[in-house]
Amino acid sequence: MIDRLVAEGLVSKDPQGKLIPHAPHDGVPLLGIVEAGFPSPAEEELIDTMSLDDYLIQNKEATYILQVKGDPMIDAGIREGDLVIVERTHAPRVGDIVIAEVDGEWTMKYLRKRGETYYLVPANKNYKPIVASKELRIEAVVIAVVRKYKRP
Repeated sequence: MIDRLVAEGLVSKDPQGKLIPHAPHDGVPLLGIVEAGFPSPAEEELIDTMSLDDYLIQNKEATYILQVKGDPMIDAGIREGDLVIVERTHAPRVGDIVIAEVDGEWTMKYLRKRGETYYLVPANKNYKPIVASKELRIEAVVIAVVRKYKRP
């Protein structure tokens, strides 16, 4: 029975053999491309269907979502109330937007390096860069931002 559920994509097994349930979904229709610059004729054509999970998440076991508080990353297009999809990593790159623990406090900023020293830089000129006085630990890298626009 379990093999049949795995074959149908309703569950999978992690490396230890534990079952991971999957929500049944068929994806959302991808109907075409919209011009963000000058208007152009558009034709609606079913190109494909896609799941946002498949599009946004490569490593499900290492990925989670955080809700953003504050405006230090506003110039990177990340606003208060947005959701950021992050992936745990042991190999962040300079320039990544990271989730970091700095001297016991958590924040989200750009990772930068000067010489051998790593530090964090906000995307808002009203805030200053952060250099850890004791410890800087990178937990995850931001891989996507989700914003829901509310209708009146």
